[in-house]
Amino acid sequence: MDDIVKQAIAKWPNVPDCYGWLGLDARGGWYMRDDPAQAAGPFAASAGGTPQSRGSLLKHEKLIDFIQRNYESDARGCWFFQNGPQRVYVELEIAPYVWRVQSDFAVSAHTGQAARVQRCVLDEFGHLYLETNLGFGLVHTLDMAYAAEAVEQGLWVPQPVDAATLESRFGYVLSPQLLHKK
Repeated sequence: MDDIVKQAIAKWPNVPDCYGWLGLDARGGWYMRDDPAQAAGPFAASAGGTPQSRGSLLKHEKLIDFIQRNYESDARGCWFFQNGPQRVYVELEIAPYVWRVQSDFAVSAHTGQAARVQRCVLDEFGHLYLETNLGFGLVHTLDMAYAAEAVEQGLWVPQPVDAATLESRFGYVLSPQLLHKK
């Protein structure tokens, strides 16, 4: 977490959390979800489906870098961006991380952090996920050729998993906003 963020938290400890305004898609793209985007439907779809309402794709590189440096989860498994003293909870399309795989099978998160693969799982929709020292996430679609090669070489052995169990099994929440409304 950035030092300026830590200072803001200490200075303003009681700023209310923000829900529904930021989303992370299955390719590692960040989306700003204003009131009309939120009113149009949820960011994440049911298992295997298409999201109903994404919002506007963020393109400002410094803002994206700031979000990614200050991206983490709470004890409930809800992922957020610590924006100064305020937690901006993230609506996830499919998982908290999107993994990029290099030709040498090195893995890094959409946030740029290097990761070590601990386990590989495959759901009934053909989505390949990796559990790493950083956490759980989806392999980026553009890197499936490298992932397939890692599987063929026996470096990763995909275990079958039911997509409906991913959140509970790997300890994350797709929609903190829905959890907050309960």
